[in-house]
Amino acid sequence: MKSQTAVQRRSYRPADLAREHGISTQAVRNYERDGVLPPAPRTPNGYRVYSALHAHALRAYLALVSAHGYAAAGEIMRAVNAGDVDTALRAIDRSHAQLLRDRETLDAVEAAVGVLAVTGVPTGAAPAAPPATGRPDRPLTIGHLAHRIGVKPATLRKWEQAGVLVPQRGPDTGHRLYRVDDVRDAELAHLLRRGGYRLDHIATVLRQVRAAAGPEALVGSLEGWRRRLADRGRAMLTAAARLADHLSPPDGPRG
Repeated sequence: MKSQTAVQRRSYRPADLAREHGISTQAVRNYERDGVLPPAPRTPNGYRVYSALHAHALRAYLALVSAHGYAAAGEIMRAVNAGDVDTALRAIDRSHAQLLRDRETLDAVEAAVGVLAVTGVPTGAAPAAPPATGRPDRPLTIGHLAHRIGVKPATLRKWEQAGVLVPQRGPDTGHRLYRVDDVRDAELAHLLRRGGYRLDHIATVLRQVRAAAGPEALVGSLEGWRRRLADRGRAMLTAAARLADHLSPPDGPRG
């Protein structure tokens, strides 16, 4: 049985590292060139000699790619290899914060879908006759819409600037005109604002609502969205473990 020291000092060829992950030896060399792997020493003949440090770095990098994407993974590994762990952790924090924002947005979209399912208001073109829920049968001015949902006209203008509402303009006057779908969007926005959601979340919600053929189609896409968020969260856990291994490799302190 090999001693612990012998295992720690084991050397790797580029092909050894590549084989473990099903990538090419050129990819391993490119990762070193790009700084996501530490520089490897060379033999007198010019061949690269990798160590357990490089094996851990490659495992960490590929796990980080799955969790945070190529750009963030590269930033994290280059910072770690430069000894700037704080910058690496800050990049990870940003990615986790984005995942949390995505989850909150998904919750907001699901809340909006629930409202649509209850009211039965379809997306798309305005119905030929006023629906039973009291939707207007003609476009509303900003003052009428503000009065209808209990906000100030300035609030509707702010929502428009944030992308929450997209009203048309009258061909003669240039004044804002809110169609039946715009009224629906304004009422959903008002509901979600009362629920504490930020305007950027609400704008994402309403883009989803407008893009869907109706609540049923949107429900199906939300299920896939939630699965992808869960997969990303699990990938982040794996990446954290791989990065922790890289920061405490078996062949001694980094650097």
